Amino acid sequence: MNDDNDPAARRVRVWDLPTRVFHWLLAATVIGSVITAKIGDAALVWHMRLGLLALALLAFRLVWGFVGGYWSRFASFTYPPSSVLAYLRGDRGPWGRFDVGHSPLGALSVFGLLLLLMAQVATGLVADDEVATTGPLNRYVSSALALRATGWHNTLGQYLIITLVLLHVAAVLFYRFKKQRNLIAPMWHGDKRLAPGTPASADSAAQRVLALVLIALALAVSWWIARLGA
Repeated sequence: MNDDNDPAARRVRVWDLPTRVFHWLLAATVIGSVITAKIGDAALVWHMRLGLLALALLAFRLVWGFVGGYWSRFASFTYPPSSVLAYLRGDRGPWGRFDVGHSPLGALSVFGLLLLLMAQVATGLVADDEVATTGPLNRYVSSALALRATGWHNTLGQYLIITLVLLHVAAVLFYRFKKQRNLIAPMWHGDKRLAPGTPASADSAAQRVLALVLIALALAVSWWIARLGA
């Protein structure tokens, strides 16, 4: 819950800097990937580069989900079905904190989008458009598997991701104008005004250095995978 009108509320760091940078970079990468896929031809080179960047970002986020700030960790937004039902009934959750990080519905959206993006990247790595573009791992799979992966990548996978992204934007707009809750600002500056006692996410210099090391490793792995197709 956001406590902007509570005089006892204080600013709490909810989204650490690495999580915020990841969020906006991934958003730009997904948009760029969709645009370059639609343009085709020479733009497919950039589509593949953006796909490799998405691979690195997703690898980083998987690790950051265990070592990142409190509200960025998967444990903080892994809810049982009962919590989803309680949230839909309007319950505020334990300690009134359903809406500090990801709400139960927001968590389902996050996990769904991450899983779909991982599937899209994985299928892109082995895809073959039978014209001029093949994924760097295409040579390591059978032609039948590559054909199925390409079909998913170019049709259903792409449309599911676009649908989830549009639903995500619609939810942000709904909360902004219907519920008068700004979800974008905290993802930009990191803080929310919350009740005393709400745990904050670690966002120290050491945490940020750790994030830099992790993303550097993820980029190195992504580059190595790209070289396998050279």
